[in-house]
Amino acid sequence: MAMSKAVRRRRPPASLAVAVDLVIFTVRNGRLQVLLIERGNLPYRGEAALPGGFVRDGEALGAAARRELREETGVGGGSLHLEQLHAYGEPGRDPRGRIISIAYLAFGPDLPVPQAGTDASAAHWIPVSSVLDGQITLAFDHEEILRDGLERVRSQIEHTTIAAAFCKEPFTIADLRQIYEAVWGVPLDPSNFRRKVMKTEGFVVPIGERRSPDIGRPAALFRRGLAKTLTPPLTRLGSIAQPLADDEKLT
Repeated sequence: MAMSKAVRRRRPPASLAVAVDLVIFTVRNGRLQVLLIERGNLPYRGEAALPGGFVRDGEALGAAARRELREETGVGGGSLHLEQLHAYGEPGRDPRGRIISIAYLAFGPDLPVPQAGTDASAAHWIPVSSVLDGQITLAFDHEEILRDGLERVRSQIEHTTIAAAFCKEPFTIADLRQIYEAVWGVPLDPSNFRRKVMKTEGFVVPIGERRSPDIGRPAALFRRGLAKTLTPPLTRLGSIAQPLADDEKLT
């Protein structure tokens, strides 16, 4: 068979790099907070960003995520369950060139105060609301990544019992409700929340003791149950939510 005279010109492969970014949430002082760094290098030197960096040759993505978390913030990732959130690769998302970032998500209780290192000049726990309401602007497309991570975590506590892990045992139903309110950003009706929690088998287990507050009646104490999923789910749009005024919303 005669070869075609037309020669198809192949485009050279695009030059690109692979990075990881980390969305690490915790609840501190009753507020949902995210781990942010202050960038020490260009681009965006001095601006707030999610911790992260480039994947090294021969390095697995998960290993790169844990290394960057440790190097930039001093927070060890060994006890955290990191899960892949999404890949971000829009052209122009990084002024240094075509960079694909794999975002990782973690939501953990009692996380330590971060310590900046490597190319981060500072690291802090920052209320998520400070980013969402525009008080803090994030470098690159990190606000989009944070918002995607926030929605994932909000969905997780609808369908799993992970919120109970943020309560120091023993805890009250009000303690558990405060975790939901911090993550969802809405106040919840105490009676409806309690009723739904108590109807979910294996979510919480009473220990037969009560805590006496400074004001009000003693509250029953609980520990975490063995259930991993919530059936039915505890939906934020259900009857447990109280409406917020426009200036109170955590969007």
